[in-house]
Amino acid sequence: MVNNGRTPRESASNARISGVGRRSFLKATGAGATGVALAGCLGGNGGDEGSSEGLKVGHIGPMTSPLGVGSLRSANMAANVVNEGDGVNGGEVEIVEGDTEASASQAQAVVEELIQQENVDMLVGVFASEVALSLVDLTADNDVPLLVTGSASPQVTRDHAGENYDKYKNIFRPGPINSDLQAEAMAGYAGYLKDLHDWDQVAFLRDNAAWTTSFEELIPGLLSERDIEIVYESALSIDSPDVGSVMDEISGTDADYILRFFAHIDGSSMLGTWHDGQYDFGIEGIHVTGMFPGYFEASQGAALYETTAQTGAAGVTDITEKTVPFVESYREQFGDAENPPNQAPMYMGFTTYDAINIVSEVANENEESPRGSIDNFVDSMLDVSHTGVAGTIEFYGEDSDYPHDLKETRNDQGDIVNYPVTQWQGDGSLECVYPEQYRTADHVMPEWMR
Repeated sequence: MVNNGRTPRESASNARISGVGRRSFLKATGAGATGVALAGCLGGNGGDEGSSEGLKVGHIGPMTSPLGVGSLRSANMAANVVNEGDGVNGGEVEIVEGDTEASASQAQAVVEELIQQENVDMLVGVFASEVALSLVDLTADNDVPLLVTGSASPQVTRDHAGENYDKYKNIFRPGPINSDLQAEAMAGYAGYLKDLHDWDQVAFLRDNAAWTTSFEELIPGLLSERDIEIVYESALSIDSPDVGSVMDEISGTDADYILRFFAHIDGSSMLGTWHDGQYDFGIEGIHVTGMFPGYFEASQGAALYETTAQTGAAGVTDITEKTVPFVESYREQFGDAENPPNQAPMYMGFTTYDAINIVSEVANENEESPRGSIDNFVDSMLDVSHTGVAGTIEFYGEDSDYPHDLKETRNDQGDIVNYPVTQWQGDGSLECVYPEQYRTADHVMPEWMR
């Protein structure tokens, strides 16, 4: 299709991404970095059901990734805020770091130690859905609250508490909304693009991973309801995605844009090919690597016009009155830190921050550790209506399709609004383009398509 008659310069873009550009990106994102400081005291308190005073939190995440680093820093920010106030039941919030290395087996070993040796009151974090799913039995068997703040697969709640509530009621997800709801939110966004640009033909790509099963099942029907046609579809291997051939195949269709769902796949190579070749379609959807606050610079400007949905909208808009001050405080504390992210914590940090504040409030209300009585903890969590940095947080109850999942927020038209979309524009500014109530700028079509 394409390119307004231009020939895609794939070889040039690949060299940039896989060579110097690729290395620059890895350096900027901190991939491969080690040595994140231990956040909390490592001494256990010797109890069997968490601490009677204070709140000992086990933070679990991939600490070689900016996602894990930003989430851990946000956990410490929440702890500091609570401790500067009244604390928790006469004590303080303490954060203990557990590095999952993005591996299910490593995560199980780390969580086992946090429960048995560190005697934590709760666990928070987890990025990959495969890792989250590997932890549900271990945490349920020990009645340890697990607040999932990074992974989105509905299997975590629907297939566990939804089928055996008494066993798995310890698991909550304060964000992001699960993938079923994300699929609906992205279909609403596709409707916005159709209204704005008359884009009604889509190339649909996704990670071949657990979190995208919902998109595979739901996106075709949701787009069809909006008279949007899928003209190309593929699930890419997360170990060795063949991006070059996919771009060639899509360029032979009439796709107006690629709607892709990449959390495991680094879409930088695709982005470089697209930008340098000036393909005649946009790139939309979800791209976790593209959520990195320094991504525009790391991609050497190839990210211009790329969009991604992300909880918290990177803090560029007032989702609540707490959103922007939270990011400003993060930037003030970590703007000069050696390891990125420096400007904002990425989406997992927003939800981790909210999760710790919520559990602190619940523990104070109950005057006991979350592990003191799991039933009391669950009952109080289901009564929560918390205005956090990522939005209003309320949880679905036992009889819903997604017990203990974050409820979606809808506008007057019924569209889901607590999964905002951002776009790199101009000279590298990040703008919120969807939904309307949080919009800081309209979505911009690539200059070469106008």
